[in-house]
Amino acid sequence: MADKVHEYDVQVTWTGNEGAGTSSYRGYSRAHVITAAGKIPIEGSSDPSFRGDSTRWNPEELLLASLSACHKLWYLGLCAEAGVVVVTYEDNAQGTMVEESHGAGQFTSVVLRPRVVLAPGSEIEKAQTLHQVAHEKCFIARSVNFPVSHAPDISVVSDA
Repeated sequence: MADKVHEYDVQVTWTGNEGAGTSSYRGYSRAHVITAAGKIPIEGSSDPSFRGDSTRWNPEELLLASLSACHKLWYLGLCAEAGVVVVTYEDNAQGTMVEESHGAGQFTSVVLRPRVVLAPGSEIEKAQTLHQVAHEKCFIARSVNFPVSHAPDISVVSDA
């Protein structure tokens, strides 16, 4: 079977011209809007450390959210196929980015910490194993050049 190619289109529009464009580093907002056909716009900015608006999503948070969401989507699909019934899933993902002295930087690691609750009768060991499979299949994790690990907390709904 031939490989399938998927293409994605988004538009990022800078909305932060406060009258003088980028005539000075402090003279403009980092605000932007991320749009795609038929979707709700996402208000973005830079991290507050880089003069951004803390009430808007920054690229670093969006990267972390993409890794977390991709893992979750693979994991839930794999569980459904394996007969593992997930009733709740919540991830408290954490990423580490290092900024170098000359201003450039990069992520050095991400840890996904999903808290998964299974229906009674589900196998915790199988549920645990499926996290590794999800990691191996996640499109986003396979596309980054830093380690992405997972430390799931899995429990089964009590009958009480």
